[in-house]
Amino acid sequence: MLHKRQLLIAGFGSALLGATAGLWSGRTAAQPAGDWGGAQGYPSGWGPAGQVPRWEAYPAYRAGNYSGGFEAMFRHHLIAAPAQPSPLQATPVAVNYRWGFVRRGVQDYLDQWPVTGLLIARQGRVWSEHYRFGRDASMRLTSWSMAKSVTSLLVGIALDQGLLRSLDDLPQDYVPELQGTLHGQIPLRHLLNMSSGADVVHERDPVRIDVPALLGWPQARTAGTDVNRVVREWRGTLEAPGVRYNYNELCPLTLGMVLRAVSGGSLAQFAQTQLWQPMGAEADASWLTDALGREYNCVGFAARLRDWARLGQLVAQQGEMQGRQIVSEAWLADCASHGQQDAQVRYGTMRADMGYKNFFWHPRPGGAWLMMNGHHGQRVLIDRASQTVLVQTALSHEGPWQRELFALFEAAIATNG
Repeated sequence: MLHKRQLLIAGFGSALLGATAGLWSGRTAAQPAGDWGGAQGYPSGWGPAGQVPRWEAYPAYRAGNYSGGFEAMFRHHLIAAPAQPSPLQATPVAVNYRWGFVRRGVQDYLDQWPVTGLLIARQGRVWSEHYRFGRDASMRLTSWSMAKSVTSLLVGIALDQGLLRSLDDLPQDYVPELQGTLHGQIPLRHLLNMSSGADVVHERDPVRIDVPALLGWPQARTAGTDVNRVVREWRGTLEAPGVRYNYNELCPLTLGMVLRAVSGGSLAQFAQTQLWQPMGAEADASWLTDALGREYNCVGFAARLRDWARLGQLVAQQGEMQGRQIVSEAWLADCASHGQQDAQVRYGTMRADMGYKNFFWHPRPGGAWLMMNGHHGQRVLIDRASQTVLVQTALSHEGPWQRELFALFEAAIATNG
């Protein structure tokens, strides 16, 4: 848990080293599927009998848990798909990229890293779609922290509908139980930018956040968990809101409380009626919750690979799908830009090679790309200019894979299809 949902691995060495080393955590590139549970039929659950029950620490259980197994372990809400999905037409287009001194294709990338699903699409046409490690197109693949970007879209919709008045409002303006609490007094915009000023350390505090809000203690997993209590009772500040980027789970969890309050129901219900069905998803999604049915909306959203691609397409198309404006162009423009109050999360300030805004990552300056980013290699990459989308689901974030993924995505953007 200590390096759960780490900051993105920038990679190391040159592209030549990346092309020739062929390593993932010390294993050879052509690592057998059995290393990830294939020999056991890709099991799911809390882990081997007699061992401490954990949700991610046993690598052999990741493929199964990340593609539906979590739903048997945790309470969750389903988000129903509409009767008719928006079109995604299979139109195969070869995408080749340069890595070091060699030209590589999608299959070369898949052979290198433990990727469970990879899809490249543009404007409703699927160029490339692949599944590995026993996964297939019918499975819901988990988000990890890509759920934060889904939360961002719901915040944008709530603003569009007037359920939220301003990003300068405070959570306690909408949630009475947060009145006078630390997180009740942090402006919404600073929560969206992971700049709350609260004394939270992402690597230190899972036992204070994940365990009481979602996991429960090992003796009785999931029992007695309560998202609201964790947010409400958090104390301790490092600085004023808006000063510094500090990635943590309490920012999205606070906004989840606000969204439930203003929508009058669960996040799943709000997402179903205002996002999932209007977008034209092809299958139901799911969202993990605490013991009381409140979404743990910093993670835990699961959907088919093609529906992750539809979410990326929605963002690329400035919130429009099949002639319907689902989330405003203004909100997505805000996600891709920085004003005076966002200086701490600008590209080059938040980190030398990355920016951030409204729960979206900026891998390139100026908001040219937006990225949904999740633990263990879950990604949705969106190029706003070409409307190219790449979705990846995976089993590990170890190794310099992200540099190669970005090279593949750049090649896809440059490809005429």
